[in-house]
Amino acid sequence: MALRFRPTDTSFYDLFAESARNLVVGAELLAELLPADSDRPLIAKRMRDAEHAGDETTHAIVRRVNSTFVTPFDREDIYRLAAGLDDVMDFMEEAVDLVVLYEIHELPSELANQVEVLQRSAELTAEAMPRLRTMRGLEEYWIEINRLENNGDKSYRRIVAKLFNGQYDALTVMKMKDVVDSLEAAIDAFESVANTVEQIAVKES
Repeated sequence: MALRFRPTDTSFYDLFAESARNLVVGAELLAELLPADSDRPLIAKRMRDAEHAGDETTHAIVRRVNSTFVTPFDREDIYRLAAGLDDVMDFMEEAVDLVVLYEIHELPSELANQVEVLQRSAELTAEAMPRLRTMRGLEEYWIEINRLENNGDKSYRRIVAKLFNGQYDALTVMKMKDVVDSLEAAIDAFESVANTVEQIAVKES
């Protein structure tokens, strides 16, 4: 049986963990955005800073891959996981930016459900990344992320239904749906990250 050499360098795992912790920050900023009296321009600036920090971590992972002869798992999977984590932050930052650019004052209360899904998904992802070192205890992670994504889909459909029930004017519907779509894309991106982790775990088992 072929044996796979595993490098002792832990920098990849540390960088993935750093990227995931940054998603926790982003999800918390989304929660701060919800109240109508929140300082949304300031929150948007903090989110942009978090997004830039995430970009730097992603670039560091790519540079590490390109300069390392032996990686802890397949290079393609490292690229995919790094890009997936980056996508989550991009979509969350997009949602915050749209709220500020569109000058949306009152957000539907149902958005809190989507944000809660994102917060929990971020926490679970941050907890899961260090486990890549051993590839143990990850199955519960991707199962729970899948369950959360299903809940997010249900919340998304309820919000869209409310937007189109005649309560809002057409322009407001368009603005809010863009925000809701960005949050839904972030939730879907979390599931893509979990799927990538599952594929890595299967390959390495």
